[in-house]
Amino acid sequence: MRNLKLLPAIIGAILAITIVLFVAFHFIFLDLFVDLWWYQSIRLEAYFWLRLLYKFFLSGGVTLAFFTIFFFHFWIASRYLGLNPPDEIFNNLDKRQRFQRFANTFMSGSAKIYTPISLILAIFVAIPFYNQWETTLLYFFGSNSGVTETVYGNDVSFYMLSYPTYMLIQQELLETAALIFCMVGILYWLEHVFIPNQSLEFPVGAKIHLSILISFVVGFVVWGFMLDRFTLLYTDSHEPIFYGPGFVEIRYQLPLIWLEIITFVVMAIAAGLFIFSEKHRVKAPFLISLTIFLCVAGLPKIQFIPNLIQKYIVDPNPVKSNKSLIQHNIDSTLAAYDLNNIKIVNTTIKLNATEDIDTWGTQKRFENIPVWDREFIIDSYKQLQEIRPYYNILSVDEDRYFALGHTRQVNLAAREVNTSKLPPEAQNWENIHLRYTHGYGAVVTPAAQDADKPLDWYLRDLNMSSNVGIKVEHPDIYYGEEQYDYAIVPNKLDIIGIAGTDPGIALTYHGDGGIPIASLFRKALFSFYFKDEKIFFSSNISTESKVKIRRNITERISLLTPFLHLDKDPYLVINKDRFYWIQDAYTLSDKYPVSQPAADDFLRGKQNFNYIRNSVKIVVDAYDGDVDFYISDPSDAIIQAYSSAYPGLFKHLDEMPAELKQHLRYPRDLYYMQMKVYAKYHQQSPELFYEQAETWAQANVRGEPVQPYYQTMDFGNCKDIEEFVLIEPMTPVNRSNLSMIGVAGILDKTGCSQNYKPGITIYKFEKDVQVNGPAQIEALTQQQPEISAQFTLWDQGGSRIEMGRMIILPMGNTVLYVQPIYIASLKDKMPQLTRLIVSMGNETIMDTTLSSAFNRLKQIFIKNASESDQTMNLNGIMGRAEK
Repeated sequence: MRNLKLLPAIIGAILAITIVLFVAFHFIFLDLFVDLWWYQSIRLEAYFWLRLLYKFFLSGGVTLAFFTIFFFHFWIASRYLGLNPPDEIFNNLDKRQRFQRFANTFMSGSAKIYTPISLILAIFVAIPFYNQWETTLLYFFGSNSGVTETVYGNDVSFYMLSYPTYMLIQQELLETAALIFCMVGILYWLEHVFIPNQSLEFPVGAKIHLSILISFVVGFVVWGFMLDRFTLLYTDSHEPIFYGPGFVEIRYQLPLIWLEIITFVVMAIAAGLFIFSEKHRVKAPFLISLTIFLCVAGLPKIQFIPNLIQKYIVDPNPVKSNKSLIQHNIDSTLAAYDLNNIKIVNTTIKLNATEDIDTWGTQKRFENIPVWDREFIIDSYKQLQEIRPYYNILSVDEDRYFALGHTRQVNLAAREVNTSKLPPEAQNWENIHLRYTHGYGAVVTPAAQDADKPLDWYLRDLNMSSNVGIKVEHPDIYYGEEQYDYAIVPNKLDIIGIAGTDPGIALTYHGDGGIPIASLFRKALFSFYFKDEKIFFSSNISTESKVKIRRNITERISLLTPFLHLDKDPYLVINKDRFYWIQDAYTLSDKYPVSQPAADDFLRGKQNFNYIRNSVKIVVDAYDGDVDFYISDPSDAIIQAYSSAYPGLFKHLDEMPAELKQHLRYPRDLYYMQMKVYAKYHQQSPELFYEQAETWAQANVRGEPVQPYYQTMDFGNCKDIEEFVLIEPMTPVNRSNLSMIGVAGILDKTGCSQNYKPGITIYKFEKDVQVNGPAQIEALTQQQPEISAQFTLWDQGGSRIEMGRMIILPMGNTVLYVQPIYIASLKDKMPQLTRLIVSMGNETIMDTTLSSAFNRLKQIFIKNASESDQTMNLNGIMGRAEK
């Protein structure tokens, strides 16, 4: 009978244990196992354990430290310092036993209370550390950058690596000290009230304990004031003129902070003497010091005084009063955005371009002017080269490859798989996860082509046809930009005719990527993980099968290194063995001192920052999924800290295979951001910066800014070496004429080697000569009767005219403008390159090829020069005749 009464309790306990085990398995161990196997599959197991160790060591260590602090002070307060009976208690046996009984009960009972309280408080206080444990790594592994800010004289790495952690620690320690002081004071008071026969005075030990605690509170408050000094470096009250502290902050607010520190310490000392002094308690010193401190602390909230300083000292002399501080802002911003080493080339423009045409007018140069925009050619790629309904071309990349005798710029795109485009009846588990598992091949076309001709292809079709010798042994794409589901390969299905053109060819995966699922245990685990029992019961999964997960490259990298910020545009690289993806990654900080914050959301997700470095190049194997991280900017203190924290994760750029290294490039998003900053900060003297008379803006065409574009060209920096560069033209603010052409590349111009050495060159035009911007060239073009009439003829009958991106190139002492013209059908939207508009000097030609346009321009310039000479000779003769 007794056993039957215990049965419900036993059943309840079993159910509770089962639920706990299920929750622990499903939410902890299941993910842990899969994550571990995934890291093992990409040979990063050591990094997995290290991240786990750091996370739990820092989180657990901080919790244990705060628990120990709370527990230690409660233990001292309850065990030793709160009991203060008079002497007659010890002389009377009954009173002594009664007192001891109460004391023992209080101490043993309080231990049961303050132990869980200490744990709860420790967890509560440590929560910010759980969320910021990776930032804390920078504090432990960071080192000096070698760059000193000029306001306080600290190394800038202090602000980026240590300052955020110091602010977090100060806040948490202050909260802890205040909590302990209040709770220990309450504990002493409870002991004093509820334990009988206590003396009126608190024991000396309790007073010493409380004095120590209040001194900790005072110390942490003072530390907070000291850290508040650095917040002045991030003042935005002077924008849009400049960023950072000004005259008022340095000459008024900074001394106030020091005065707050002094008055607070004096007030704390006076309060301590008043509270803990047994005799001669005088309120006056404390009240006076408190009043002074409150007055000083309230001064920053009163705008009357700083407004007077601003009105009568700063505003009449804005540059003189803020000169050094404006210079701090300029220097810090240029350093934070890596704009210190820009090369300026002052360029004089000549209207007669005959000499420059002779220098630049070679077929080798023409073949790399990218007249096919990736925004236009993607429609042709999709209609002509997706071929099967389940393939998808997401985006077009730009790169350069050696073909037909020299380096040529190309457009290329991966043919990825998208099972959502299958017919609804074909979208079943076996097709999605076992058959249609990967994309296949890529398409490549030259960026420079003649107009009014069929599109030329360097690589096309599922048979990987190439007339320039491009061959890829494993053209399968298992990892890419698509939103892939998991895939299980190889398997027992005969997958024929999906990728290859020969229906008799079976495509079997022979790579090393993926997590092996040879055992029933792993099959069962993955069935739970994906909530799909078909994995366990499928007879088509063999002992050789592997499951490929996290196949979107952005998701893959973000899970591996969440502390890196990714560029929006990963790009495909073709290798003779397989395809690779290269992803540019950045380290950011919003704590670079006196640096202007970025104003654009140009990365994945909104980021607030005022420091950026393209510090890492990431290579993802499209076939196996391996991920390799290469440090491309060793001067970056942030990536060096992460490299020290995770040894073995990051490799030196020299370790990158040469066939991949030659496809590195200057990131478009980074250059776009840098030029937006440099448009204002190229004015490097405080006087010019304050005037803002030479501020630049992005060139605009048809109301849209001209985005940076890639160009492969021999700029004469290294003999016969063609550079793959980014170009961005800029105009004066609210004007259309050009001020400069910025060129960003990675060529080592000093040694003329293939070493990765990013740099920016600015071709700056003299102010005395008008240099047309793209909007002006486009307007002048459309004013020509011949061109305007041709546009009207084309722009009818079911077709429309599209004007492509204008290519603007500095060419010696002139500027070359090339604009492609496309005709697109209103039905299929597939554009055709129909004409090229070429402009130099004041002359504009529309033709089908660049070479013929150059020849015509040359003849025009020669004719104009001849007529000019004849006019000058005639004027000379007439002048002599008059004399």
